[in-house]
Amino acid sequence: MDKENRPLHMRLALRLLHVYFSFVRSMTVGVRAACFDADGRIFLVRHSYVGGWHMPGGGLERNETVEEALAKELREEGNLRIIGKPQLIQVYFNTTTTRRDHVVFYRAIVEQTAPRPPDWEISDSGFFSLDSLPEGTTKATHRRLAELRGEQEPAHRW
Repeated sequence: MDKENRPLHMRLALRLLHVYFSFVRSMTVGVRAACFDADGRIFLVRHSYVGGWHMPGGGLERNETVEEALAKELREEGNLRIIGKPQLIQVYFNTTTTRRDHVVFYRAIVEQTAPRPPDWEISDSGFFSLDSLPEGTTKATHRRLAELRGEQEPAHRW
């Protein structure tokens, strides 16, 4: 579901959320990770409120480190447990929604502790071979994977 096809109530709710954060936070920071299993497949999620397949992640809360947020988001969005230490790849400026969002991007080896059932936030998720990503995988996800493979230079914008 792209921006134009979202239901009106969803567009309004997201807009209100962004307005709220513009007053309570001068800058937002989020985490996202390219999560690979032992077979080299990447884990992607589909959110109920935004279209496309994305790498899992989310925003930092008060008194939370970036790595704590990463572990929490991977657990919440995929029942994923990080094996070893995640590799910091890049910090991006994300202007998709606001002009003050930064994304800390990691590469992580993970294992799934249990299948992730769909709910109000995550409508679908799974591991995919890099040569057969699902239809609707976002352009940003494709760009990050190309950067990880060394096929293009890392960008500064998400």
